[in-house]
Amino acid sequence: MITFRSLIPIRGAALSLLALAFWLAAAPFAAEEARLLRFPAIHGNQIVFSYAGDLYTVASSGGVARKLTSDEGYEMFARFSPDGKSIAFTGQYDGNTEVYLVPSEGGVPKRLTYTATLERDDVSDRMGPNNIVMTWRDNQSIVFRSRRIEWNDFKGQLFLASTEGGLPEQLPLPRGGWCSYSPDKKRLAYNRVFREFRTWKRYRGGQADDIWIYDFEAKTTTNITENPAQDLFPMWHEDKVYFVSDRDENKRMNLYVYSLADQSTRKLTTFADFDIKFPALGPDAIVFENGGYLFRFDLASEQAQKVPVYIQEDFAIGRGGLKDVSKATTNYEISPDGSRALFGARGEIFTVPAKYGNTRNLTQSSGVHERNSKWSPDGQWIAHVSDASGEDEIYIVPQDSSAPSTQLTTNGDTYKYEILWSPDSKKLLWSDKKLRLQSVDIDSKEIVLIAQATAWEISNYTWSPDSQWIAYAKPEERQLPRIYLYSMAKKETYPVTDSWFSSQGPAFSSGGKFLFFVSNRNYSPRYSQTEWNHAYFDMENIYFVTLAKETKSPFAPKSDEVKIKKDDKAPKNGDKEEKDSAKKEEKDATKEAGEKEEKKVVVKVDPEGLAQRIGVLPIAASNYGHLTSVGDKLYYTRHGTKDEKTRIFLYDLDKQKETDLGEFSGFEISADSKKMLVSGDGSFAIIDLPTAKIDAKEKLNLGDLKMTLDRRAEWNQIYRESWRQMRDFLYAPNLHGVDWPKIRSLYEPFLAHVNHRADLNYIIGEMIGELNVGHTYVGGGDYPKAERIATGLLGAKIERDPASGFYRIREILQGQNWDKSLRSPLTEIGVDVREGDYILAVDGKPANEIKDLYAALANTVGKQVTLKVNAEPRAEGSRQAVVIPTGDERPLYYLNWVQRNIEKVSKATDGKVGYVHIPNMGVDGLNEFVKRFYPQTHKEGLVVDVRGNGGGNVSPQIIERLRREPAMITIARNASINVDPSGMVLGPKVMLLDEFSASDGDIVAYRFKKHKLGPVIGKRSWGGVVGIRGTLPLLDGGFLNRPEFSRYDLEGKEWIMEGKGVEPDLYVDNDPAREFAGIDDQLDKAIAVIKEELQKNPPQLPPPPPYPDKSK
Repeated sequence: MITFRSLIPIRGAALSLLALAFWLAAAPFAAEEARLLRFPAIHGNQIVFSYAGDLYTVASSGGVARKLTSDEGYEMFARFSPDGKSIAFTGQYDGNTEVYLVPSEGGVPKRLTYTATLERDDVSDRMGPNNIVMTWRDNQSIVFRSRRIEWNDFKGQLFLASTEGGLPEQLPLPRGGWCSYSPDKKRLAYNRVFREFRTWKRYRGGQADDIWIYDFEAKTTTNITENPAQDLFPMWHEDKVYFVSDRDENKRMNLYVYSLADQSTRKLTTFADFDIKFPALGPDAIVFENGGYLFRFDLASEQAQKVPVYIQEDFAIGRGGLKDVSKATTNYEISPDGSRALFGARGEIFTVPAKYGNTRNLTQSSGVHERNSKWSPDGQWIAHVSDASGEDEIYIVPQDSSAPSTQLTTNGDTYKYEILWSPDSKKLLWSDKKLRLQSVDIDSKEIVLIAQATAWEISNYTWSPDSQWIAYAKPEERQLPRIYLYSMAKKETYPVTDSWFSSQGPAFSSGGKFLFFVSNRNYSPRYSQTEWNHAYFDMENIYFVTLAKETKSPFAPKSDEVKIKKDDKAPKNGDKEEKDSAKKEEKDATKEAGEKEEKKVVVKVDPEGLAQRIGVLPIAASNYGHLTSVGDKLYYTRHGTKDEKTRIFLYDLDKQKETDLGEFSGFEISADSKKMLVSGDGSFAIIDLPTAKIDAKEKLNLGDLKMTLDRRAEWNQIYRESWRQMRDFLYAPNLHGVDWPKIRSLYEPFLAHVNHRADLNYIIGEMIGELNVGHTYVGGGDYPKAERIATGLLGAKIERDPASGFYRIREILQGQNWDKSLRSPLTEIGVDVREGDYILAVDGKPANEIKDLYAALANTVGKQVTLKVNAEPRAEGSRQAVVIPTGDERPLYYLNWVQRNIEKVSKATDGKVGYVHIPNMGVDGLNEFVKRFYPQTHKEGLVVDVRGNGGGNVSPQIIERLRREPAMITIARNASINVDPSGMVLGPKVMLLDEFSASDGDIVAYRFKKHKLGPVIGKRSWGGVVGIRGTLPLLDGGFLNRPEFSRYDLEGKEWIMEGKGVEPDLYVDNDPAREFAGIDDQLDKAIAVIKEELQKNPPQLPPPPPYPDKSK
């Protein structure tokens, strides 16, 4: 809500007004000029823009800005009406991102739209927020872009919203982005692709768009820029179309103008350091952001001038204060005696008492990322990784924080992973992104290189109980990981396992006689139900190796022997020695450090023959982890295909028995082997070391896990860490030739102006975008979010009858109601609603009194709603229908689109050709492929459609099926012939591709072409193929994806696809007007090509030869 508060009392008004005037005049000199002013718009002498999630207004000449909105959601994309009296904007007042309207001088926002509530709907999301206000058509109609009916997140449609509310009207275009009407409203200049929230500068892939003009009467689309660069944000003024482009020598977004009169293009600005961002057209000027500042470009003089803006606010959203971080724990440990637990949370390190005492924050350093904390076995120190120096270094701090931290490492040059204390508390072990495993002595600070991998990072390592050996799993180049032992005394390395089996997770027994590890050595395939193929699950078991040759297996044969009664006389020395030796030999197999012995453990290793001294625990094959030995007991976690959640087990080597301890996500055992810290369902408990089912009813109290948060310091740290992560992880060590320290310095000044976490994401996005590579993603973090209130949807296309005011069901989307994700409410059993019916009432409220039907369906997802319907718009003869609205119609739109394509291809080819669409290369895409491919393997040809494929990683599996060739023909008595191997389409194949085929959607098309499986038809793909993995932790839970995994051609000549995409063999662009009318030119071309190929080379299988006569 927009409010105006009185700045002065009634009395002394004149004096107060004078004082106010002086204050306003002096304000610009007293405060720093504001920056990070986003999404501006202009009309005459008024500019409106977004800052820190709210809307502000300021004079077009600059000055002190006045706040217009103050909702906890993010208000953005304000646009003035042509007459300047109203502002339409995108806001989140009612828990959904919608279009709102407010008078330009201020007032209460009015909600205009009620649309689907989307998961991906954030200003920091690379797809951008939903329901973005684009422009106005006239003073009564607002154009907004929405994904309300679009299954592909890349795409969105343009709609008109009335200032009076009601159902939006779609513009007659299949999709669109930024747009601007001609003065006579008969044409629209627009972008066909929307990618302005992508953090990828100087992009030249398949989505690099031009400016297009659509003629509503002629239904023609004309490209007016035709440049390989990105041409965006068309702004139509008189006979000119202004736009921004990165076509200059710096590849920076600058302002250009296209003359419709002479079809010439001129460059109007020369910004070299920063891009022009989100320009907007007013009656006589264009306003835009550059370098965080606002600029006003005068259309008459063609001069750009910075608009000085000052903001006088308290910015409560940017303040910190006492913060509960109990739900933000990133690691947990247990003290050596189990009296306390150790937690890392939001970059701080805490210890929490098991029962009595206070919670301690050992670091109290908001804005420093202290992580991977570990308690020393002697209880004295807490080790951790910290970036206090500006790089990742290892520190130790007294466990009671009685003294400052001590820095152990220097000259940090990459990201450090898990740290691990030696049992004697004298050394620390860690791995890093440079694929090293190193140790440091805490007294001398000497660093020793233990291992250097070349294939991948070392992530599994452990100390021997005497601190003299290190065991680790090393990834090998194009081989399976192996386990090695490193001698601290001899500085030598010995292999433990061979390369025939994948082995990892080493753990010494507490007595030092065994090395336990996990290995994939169980082969029990599961055969597919879709084809004669296999997959292996639960391949792991827990194995052990006897480190010394003389050590017996704990599973060595045992024999019960008769005990001979002692004589009264003392035994002979020889008899005593023999008896003691026998006892010792029997105990040695199972006795470990958990037993109370004063004797110091000394680990003996006989390297020769280690791989031949491997045994296995007699437990079920599954997936195992976190092996921890205590005496004759081994504790571990299991999470196999038969386990819904992770479980903790112990195996007793003496009793040779496995015990299920319960369902917990993890555990840690104290150094004295007496206590265990268990984690499950977000809570923690310290218990006695269990030997039976765990009862963790007494939870640790994390209520005092609080810190004094300095948001600004935290935001600065997140920026610096994001910069370092890109430096350390980007696949190209030259960082694409970018001067990375310079880029950090270029964007660093913006940090002083951040007052909303989403704006920090914006800065980081601009910075990482300079690397000119796909998959540089940033988002999330801690900031206020409006509570979502989902809109109920009926799975139908609905229009309003202008005569009666009731709502008519124009089309019901067909579903598959046995699948919850494809449930179409109006088609469910017992729901008597038909296409053409009118909705007369919703839960008793007359529908002709409801301005927008979906307003009546807000907050009804999954709930019963009673509709009154009739075939005619009248009450007589009406009937009741109880429906349960869905929250997402997009899967239904997708299903119906695919089904229409299947039917079209089948009809056009007399049933000879199949059609498969793969929406992504993840689980959903693989499922779609399996559902459509195998039922159509009898077809003579196949159209494989990867248009709009959002990527993933299953393209090798898809291509393997498409590449199959028959080796023979099979037949059985009284049965038809078949091919071997099965699961293939014998005849020709074509692939459909477009600019929205991305990531593994690029790669699948590259593979298709490389293997010459058939022609690729459509448009050049996205061109982003440098892969990513999961994010590393950022202080406030935000994420950053680093492009790490690239690819080049088999000849070693060039990097492929990235930044360009895959070119089709046959270029076909779907005409927008024809596509909106239901004509798919690309699919039509695919049908024509495959029909021609079938005519030339029809697949045929020969009949069986004469059956053999073996009578002679």
